[in-house]
Order: sequence, then structure tokens, then C-alpha cells
Amino acid sequence: MVAGLRPSAQTAKMRSHYVLTLLVLVVLLGAAFLLVPPAWLPSQLRPYYYSLFGESAYEEPPASKKIDLGQAEPFCPDEHPEWRKRQVIDGVTVEESLACNPDNPWAVAAFVKGTNNVSMDTLMKAGLAPDAVVIEDDRDGDGDPDVIRIKLEVVELNGHSPDVPEPVPAFFIGPGIQPGFWVFAPKTSGMATKNFESLEANELLRVPSPVIRVEQGDMVQITLENTHYFPHTIHFHGVDHPYSHHESQGNDGVPETSELPVMPGESRTYEFSQFDGPGFHTGHGEVMPGKSRMFEMTPRQPGTFFYHCHVQPQAHIHMGLQGMFIVEENRPNNWVQTLNIGAGHVRHPSIAVHEKYAREYDLHFQEVDSRLNDIIKTTNDPRLIEKAMNRQYNISKRQANYFLLNGRLFPYTFRESLIVVEPDEKVKLRVLCGGEEGLSLHPHGHKVTITHYDGVEHNPLAQITRDVVWLSMAQRVDLELSTVNDGLHSSGEGVWLLHDHKERAFTTDGIHPGGSATAIVYRSYLNDNGWPKTQGVDWAPFFTPQYYRREVPVWATYDETGMLGDPGSRAPRVSRAVLLGFVVGVLLGSLVVLVRSLIKWIRGV
Repeated sequence: MVAGLRPSAQTAKMRSHYVLTLLVLVVLLGAAFLLVPPAWLPSQLRPYYYSLFGESAYEEPPASKKIDLGQAEPFCPDEHPEWRKRQVIDGVTVEESLACNPDNPWAVAAFVKGTNNVSMDTLMKAGLAPDAVVIEDDRDGDGDPDVIRIKLEVVELNGHSPDVPEPVPAFFIGPGIQPGFWVFAPKTSGMATKNFESLEANELLRVPSPVIRVEQGDMVQITLENTHYFPHTIHFHGVDHPYSHHESQGNDGVPETSELPVMPGESRTYEFSQFDGPGFHTGHGEVMPGKSRMFEMTPRQPGTFFYHCHVQPQAHIHMGLQGMFIVEENRPNNWVQTLNIGAGHVRHPSIAVHEKYAREYDLHFQEVDSRLNDIIKTTNDPRLIEKAMNRQYNISKRQANYFLLNGRLFPYTFRESLIVVEPDEKVKLRVLCGGEEGLSLHPHGHKVTITHYDGVEHNPLAQITRDVVWLSMAQRVDLELSTVNDGLHSSGEGVWLLHDHKERAFTTDGIHPGGSATAIVYRSYLNDNGWPKTQGVDWAPFFTPQYYRREVPVWATYDETGMLGDPGSRAPRVSRAVLLGFVVGVLLGSLVVLVRSLIKWIRGV
């Protein structure tokens, strides 16, 4: 009988042991809760903590971390100061450029006169192939050539290479920022990089695709030499051209309705002609793959238009295969600048523009969703790129994070795309919105007049003057910027910001300032190297990759006390930390004892 009572006594003893262990655990948990710094607790538990134990005494916050910006880039590298001056090259007047990074004047001269008409010295300094832009034949006898032959290639920038870890050829849109791009580019000679020691793309290979300028009535042949691994076409958006020719060959650049794409290694020539005689219509049906094809179109109207690839346009256009196409008014002795690399300042404006305006600027706005553009940085296998780009990437979920002006982000836009003006003059701005989300263009200190929509002149009696101009995707406007200080058109001299007023477009991947912002700068506010005389904050952080990687507090350069910087680590209280460690150790040990006892009891039962 005594023996029969033994299990009951043993059970009671075990129960007492468990209760005691649980009480110890509860006490230890309470002690740990008391010892844990309130800042470690979830915000929902802090009110209960303070109600039980009261508010803790004030503790001085830790000092702010010291900010290491690293080495900031020079604001203006000033690589070619000799390119800025007004000069005459092979009989072509290249106007002065006040930009920090001016266009190559020898390339400008070659684009005006033709690579077939300039000296070998000019051609070598321009870096162009002899047949890049062939200009000839004054057909209407007005003193300027009327046959223009342009050869464009498809170039990849910041792509994957099996030979080097870095994207090549490198094109930076901002400090440390280089998404992948495809662009149309003029046919070049020599290397794709600046030299043997550099991975950086040469000046002719860049975003955006070049602005093409021709004269009303010219016969223009544009040959697309597909040097790329994907098929492409060119659609001349808004330019007067027939749908097809007498042999039913398509001419609109659309694979689904017009023509087969230009496959890798093939070429196709698009021809614009004001002449309708049968001698200017060439056959197409007999031309085999890999040869040139002639397509005739008639740009009878002047204006600002658009050209882009129409193969998988939801991807190819945003990859960079888009550019401005401008038809200038016909004037005698009107030698136009056939290509404007990188858009921006037109250093040899047409006669019609020069009659009315002091200067002319091409402004090409684009957007980048790096999830799309960076696909080409992951592999050089076209099959994998095709799958990722056309079948896995979903444009309906597109989220642009980079907003470009003439291929750059702020602050690089200030190196190339400043609109330099002087008082009491008129400047012509041609604007293209190449981005999906539209453009809300706002000039500070000025109101601009909209003279043309999509290449069509607006009724002069109904032209609108305003300080916000909205453009949808693919739209163009011609703007007249007057610098007459009358309180309406201009508020006077200064460095006046010009930016997209969609606030996200004023950031670089969400970091302000960034995006496509540039400025209208009066010459009196410009340094000799083309950099504006700004007032306000130090720009050094904006020229570091760290700033746009979110590693630098945005007010770092003028928050002298560090009040708004990143907090440093607080030195822990040694006694509290030791005690907390002891309590946690005992707590864990007790928990182990409890678990082992439970297991032993269960096995005994």
C-alpha cells in the first residue's frame, strides 16, 4: 500500500518542481523586461512599460556619425575648353558653345558639310566613317545640297561582356549610374571606347540617339545597318511618308502591318524624296536579305518630329532607340546641321531659325526603368535577353526610376544641357517627350510661348504663353523663350531652374535633387568654363555615387551641428548589459531544466 502511494507522492513532488520553475521563469522574464532598454521594445509595448516602471530619465542622444563623401567628381571636368570657341572648319561656321562639355566642332562641321566633303583631318578629329553622312547634288539650284545619305548603326551601351566585369562601353548618366541602353548612332571609325586604356564610350556613342535635321524638299536616304543581335526597324513618327510603294513594299517600320524587321547583319535604306518621277522609285522585291532596300517618303512639311524602332516597341523605345527628327524650312543656301549628337545646343542653326532666334536647343526627355534596361547587363546570350525582355518583363508594371534630359541626370545635365541666354533675345526650344509618364515642363523665372504642336504651327493669334507645358508620350512642342525682362516673359537675369514638375521626375531613383533638371542661365551668371555661378548649398555630395546610393544625409553639407545626420551607436551601460546577460542566461538555463523535466516525466508516465 505504501508502495502504491509512492507514484502519487512522486507526482506531487514533480508538480511542485514545475510550479517553482515556472515562477522562476516568470520572475526572470520580468527582470529581463525591466532590464531591456525601452528603445529595444516594440512601440506598442512601450506605453505598458512606462505605466509599470515610469519614464526613464533623459539620456543624451548619441552623436551623429561623421559623413565620408569620398572624392567628389569635379563639377566641370573641362576636358576640351578649345571646343567652346566660335570657329570656322572647312568653310563651316561652328557657333560658340558656352557649355562645360561642348560638342566636338569637327563633328559639327562634318555633319553640316558632309563626311564626303570635309578634309581628312576634320574627318579624323570627328571620328566618323567617310560614308557616315554623305551630302551632295543641289537639285533645285538654291545653293545647298538636296541629297542627304545617313548611315545609322545600332549600338549597345553598358552591356555585359565575358571579358571584363564592368559594363561596356561605359556611359554614365549620373555619378556611378549606368543603366543599359541601345541607341542609333552614326557610322564611326575607330574604337567604340575613347582609347585603348578606357572602357568609356566615345563621344559619338551615347544617349539619346542623335537628332536628325534635313531641309524641306531634300531627298534623304537613311540606311539602318543592323550591327545589333536583335531585329530592328525605324518608324518616322509624324514625318510625311506613304504607307507603301508601287511594288507593295511596306514603308512604315511596323512589322505587324508594314515590313519585315531588319535582322542582325542586314541593312535597309529609308528614302525621303520630294521628287515623284519614276526615276526616283527603285525596286524592292528582288533585294535579298543582307542587302539595302530603298523606301521613299516625302517630308513636304517642316516641323519637329520623332523617329524610333517599332520592333517590340514597349521595350526597344525605352531601351533608347528613339530620337528627334527635324525638317527645316526651305531657304536658299541653307546648310543644316544634319546630326546633333546628344541633342542640346545646335551650333549651326538653319537660316529660318537664325532669322528669328539667337540660339536653338534640342531637349529630349526620356525615362528609364532599370529593371528593363539592366537586363542586358546580366548576360550576352541573346536568347536569354529575349526571354527576359519580351516575356518576363511586364511593361504594365513599369516603374521608371531615372528621368533623363539629353541622356543625363542632374547634376550632369548642368555640364551639357544648360540653356544659355542673354537679355532681350529670343531662343528656340524644341522639346520631345520620349517617356511613358509624360512631361510637365516648368521654367523658373520665365513663361514660354508654344509656337508648334507635333510639328504643326499653332495659330499665331491663339498661341499660349505659360509656365507649365504638358506633353504626353511621343509629343513634341516648339517653344519660344523670350528674355525680355517685362515680368511676364522673364523676371530678369539669374540661374533659373528648368525641370519636370512631376516631383518623382525631379529625383534620381527617389533621391532629390536629380532627374532631368537643368537651368536657364544668363551669360552674366556663367563662369569661363561653362559652369553657372550658383548660390546656396555645396554641390559636392551630388557628384558622388554615395549620395545617390542613399549613404549621405541630404542636408549633410550645411547641417553643421549634425542635428539631422545619421545617429551613431549609443555606448551600452556595462552594468546593465552584464546583468541583462546574466538574467537571460539563467532564464535559458531554467527553460532547459523545465523542458528536460517534462520529457522525463512524460516518459515515466
